[in-house]
Amino acid sequence: MTHYLGIDAGGSHCRSRLVDESGAILGTGETGPANAKIGMDRLYATLRDAADQAIAAAGLDDAAVAGIRTGMGIAGIRRPGVRAALAELDFPFASVAFDTDGAIANIGAHRGGDGAVLVIGTGSIAQLRVGGRDFSIGGYGFPISDEGSGAALGLSAMRHALRALDGRTQRTPLSTAVSERFGHDTLQAVAWMDEATPKDYAALAPLVMDYAEANDAIARSIVEDAALHIERFIETIFAQGAPACALAGGLAQRMRPWLRARTVAQLSEPQGDPLDGALLLAGFGR
Repeated sequence: MTHYLGIDAGGSHCRSRLVDESGAILGTGETGPANAKIGMDRLYATLRDAADQAIAAAGLDDAAVAGIRTGMGIAGIRRPGVRAALAELDFPFASVAFDTDGAIANIGAHRGGDGAVLVIGTGSIAQLRVGGRDFSIGGYGFPISDEGSGAALGLSAMRHALRALDGRTQRTPLSTAVSERFGHDTLQAVAWMDEATPKDYAALAPLVMDYAEANDAIARSIVEDAALHIERFIETIFAQGAPACALAGGLAQRMRPWLRARTVAQLSEPQGDPLDGALLLAGFGR
């Protein structure tokens, strides 16, 4: 029996799913960030950890592992040299197909057909398939890109908190909640920012959403600005000829109520998740 392994490696976590030929889930796994920016050694270790968790849960022996067909969607794979470096890694599987995390999200959302997915998580990227041609919009990396994402919300919250500590803007419950994490000490906040990753900034996003929903004026302005970026993404997706657009990513459902009704009416429900896309990339169902 052939087994199929799908891996979704993103900026905040790496998830895996192992299935048999019928699609029955035999095992899953989850590890930490797996963006290509963390370095090839750490990336390989993270991918293997997620894969090994699923394999262990399934109880497969070495012979069965050697027959696994694998699909991996990895954030940051478009960076120069990453695909070539991935091809050199020693995975113990029969085959490994690589693509971006956005690509597997789109494959899963539309079962490999034409359409688009807008991923709103730690970062943001739109992945499209139009007339069989695959391309993306955005996703150039934080902080230059990733508009509307969790990392962008967290960065805006930090800016507001620091300005409030300076007295350059009015304090709000959001700024107080953020600055409390650093003892209301600007130098501690700056020291944190010197080392902070996109995942660290994105960890502040739920706090921003909570205060926006509680009508904190600054939090609302941050989320409303993010919603405008998301709506512009969606407008561009349809202008590029995509017949359908679905939302994906950890922040997608929480941002949905902040979009205009006419925008939401244009959206489609995904037919599957990114791990479904990774399994299709691996060859499942062919």
